[in-house]
Amino acid sequence: MKTASYNRNLRAKPATAVPLPDGDSLVEASPVGLCLLEKNGHIVSMNTAFAAALALPVEALTGEHILRFIDDGDISTVNAVIEDVLQGRPSSLPYEIRLIGPTQSFWVHASFAQAAEGSPRIILQVQSIDALKQALATLQKNETRWKYALESAHQGVWDHDFSTNDLFYSAHWKTIRGMSADATVDGSLDVWIETVHPADRQHVIECIRRQDDGDVAFNTFEYRERHADGHWVWIESRGASIEWGKDGKPSRIIGTDTDISERKKAEAQLEETSRRLRLALDVSKVGVFEANLDTGVVVRDEQLLRIYGLEAVSANQNGAVFEQRLHPDDRAGALARVEAGIASTVPFYNAFRIVRPDGEIRHIRSSSVTFTDAEGERKLIGANWDVTEDVVLRDDLEQARQLAEARNLELEAARTRIEYNALHDHLTGLPNRRFLDQRLDEWIADKVDYCAILHIDLDRFKQINDTLGHQAGDAMLVHTAQVLTSIICGNDFVARIGGDEFLVLCDASQTQEAVTSLADRIIDTLRQPVVYDGHLCRFGASVGIAWSADSTADAKQSLMNADIALYRAKGLGRNRYEFFTKQLQTQIHHAKRTADEIIKGLEDGEFVPFYQPQFDARTLDITGVETLARWVHPRHGLLAPDYFLKIAEDINALTAIDRSIAEQALRDLGYWDMHGLNVPRISVNVSSPRLRELGLIDSLKQLNIPRGRLSFELLESIFLDDLDENASQTLSDLRALGIDIEIDDFGTGHASIVGLMKLSPSRLKIDRALVGPILEVAEQRKLVGSIIDIGHSLSIEVVAEGVETIQHAHILRDLGCDTLQGYAFAKPMAKSDLETFIRAGKWRPRAIPVGHTRSRIRSNFPG
Repeated sequence: MKTASYNRNLRAKPATAVPLPDGDSLVEASPVGLCLLEKNGHIVSMNTAFAAALALPVEALTGEHILRFIDDGDISTVNAVIEDVLQGRPSSLPYEIRLIGPTQSFWVHASFAQAAEGSPRIILQVQSIDALKQALATLQKNETRWKYALESAHQGVWDHDFSTNDLFYSAHWKTIRGMSADATVDGSLDVWIETVHPADRQHVIECIRRQDDGDVAFNTFEYRERHADGHWVWIESRGASIEWGKDGKPSRIIGTDTDISERKKAEAQLEETSRRLRLALDVSKVGVFEANLDTGVVVRDEQLLRIYGLEAVSANQNGAVFEQRLHPDDRAGALARVEAGIASTVPFYNAFRIVRPDGEIRHIRSSSVTFTDAEGERKLIGANWDVTEDVVLRDDLEQARQLAEARNLELEAARTRIEYNALHDHLTGLPNRRFLDQRLDEWIADKVDYCAILHIDLDRFKQINDTLGHQAGDAMLVHTAQVLTSIICGNDFVARIGGDEFLVLCDASQTQEAVTSLADRIIDTLRQPVVYDGHLCRFGASVGIAWSADSTADAKQSLMNADIALYRAKGLGRNRYEFFTKQLQTQIHHAKRTADEIIKGLEDGEFVPFYQPQFDARTLDITGVETLARWVHPRHGLLAPDYFLKIAEDINALTAIDRSIAEQALRDLGYWDMHGLNVPRISVNVSSPRLRELGLIDSLKQLNIPRGRLSFELLESIFLDDLDENASQTLSDLRALGIDIEIDDFGTGHASIVGLMKLSPSRLKIDRALVGPILEVAEQRKLVGSIIDIGHSLSIEVVAEGVETIQHAHILRDLGCDTLQGYAFAKPMAKSDLETFIRAGKWRPRAIPVGHTRSRIRSNFPG
């Protein structure tokens, strides 16, 4: 630990004001000056009272060194106190020091404490006592002026002249007790003692008796007295006997009462802080000692004895027993450093080994400092702590570092040996990506010149690897390298840049027509079948072309442009080439920017749930809500999924969006339950990656989802007839957790009845494309009715989405549909809007009149 000894001439370093810890508002309102110091003594922040005490603005104090505002005569005291605090030895009493303001110095009570357990920062608390100091000085100079000095110092004056039975109490004496200035005071002991706190009465009576009996000429005591409004006020009473009767007892006593409530409160706070510091010292296992350099007496705490493996003995011991524990190899050096540190009078550190009585060797660190106490005796105070584990770890790390350096030397030697091979692909013999980067650097430096970049990616190459094995794939890569090498011109450059990707730099002398012809030849040649091990291998190539024309300083940008063009060529069907254009770049950049914004939006919580209510087709009671993802874009506002869904799928962000929306919806459901809003069930859309996410079931278990309150909506076209074993197990686990399965957009895919029975969902939702035409097309109504009947026959509830009008609702109810969802009743809305909607209940006047139901609707769906 570094020492806390400061020099006031140190220049202030820049500092950024930070709030004082723990209860900022109370600290700011406190009339006691509070200041937060760095370990090195620079001021971090303060409250208004501290700045006001120095008569300086906060900006002028922040970052300054505290010793710039300490009187020269008190600097050594401040240094010693701060060192004690940092070493865990705070004093329970405040110190009287002088602060230096712009025009004069003034006295304060100063207390120092660590800001928090283990913190290197220090809280300085000051309370001005300058007025009291001046009053006492004035009293010593001229006793006749004592009354006026004390009154000006806000001290209540009392004068008891027993010879005349004249009892005087000043206006401020009454103010302390909440009395008016003209109030009559009954100063008899029997009456007054009743206003004293019961716990203090015996003490007060004893102090008064001693003075009345003449045992003391000057009396000071503290006690609590009840204020006029009922609370207790701490009072410090000082009285002096100035006249005596013939019996030798005082006949007149004059004194002052001071309200010390704030000081008592500060002392209590300081004591609590000191208690915490003592606790921190115990927890940190730091041993503390204090040695009297004049008498040789050493006091050590129990923790220090435990560190050295010694039994608890007398608190006062000499240093010999501890010097005997020093390791023989370290004894001379450790003692020499102690001797030098004492001679220097500045804080110093020490490091040594000890041999405990059981023979165990431990590594010790020590921090010490000398000081002179109030009696003028020289003392050495310090702390020891055991760092054996740290030393062992450091040695282990050093050995690991040396081993790593040795291995790095071996690797460097190997790298040097294979530097040449590192520039070429080991399979095809072509230049590799590293070689390409060097060539691009030469292009930029005008050492070579090219007119175009062709980025080539093999089509259907993965199928060859998967069906015939990697050896077949390697053979195709070698064949491709041979084709490219045979086709390019003499000054062209061809490289394999990774996997099944190749790149050609065309010589600057070639025209655009020649480059186009080269691309055609590459595609046509690589399209031809290749025989491998009796198999006819067919693959092709997609080519992206970036034409650099006369621009030779933008080689790496041209490389990126070729990559963009290749992306377009593969997207348009493969086995073709595409030139880079500005329009293409704009499209790619938009997709990339949107992808980045999606990722940032997930981090910033921009994806939020919207809710569309679902209604019982007969009672119009709310049966649940469908949760829909919306993106609150910082620039474009509220965006629906069709804006971001495809790009989110491309960057594998659908799982994160699904998870975020589901978690928010569950929190909202809990809020609604707590506030009495009837939302029986929420359903959330689940993408295929989300359903196959590792750890999905475990994460859902931790959420403690109420059974029957959550449904997962799965797209029919993805899940119904294509359930692998893992997906089926996941659905089974979801049902075990009480999570329902719903089929979304039913009727738009190609699901079979067998597939529907295999999935066994709780609900299926008829797609809006089937619901819309039922008003005009009778065949469409029959189709929707058939779907409803199929669902009911399999004990599956049927939900119709896209219910745009009340007429749609009439027909669907009569067809036996269980649940309605659509703009006829409510659009998707935010959480707060949904809560308002439910409380208002305005959809109910649209109640659907009961019509004629078809006879084939089952009896458990009332008509």
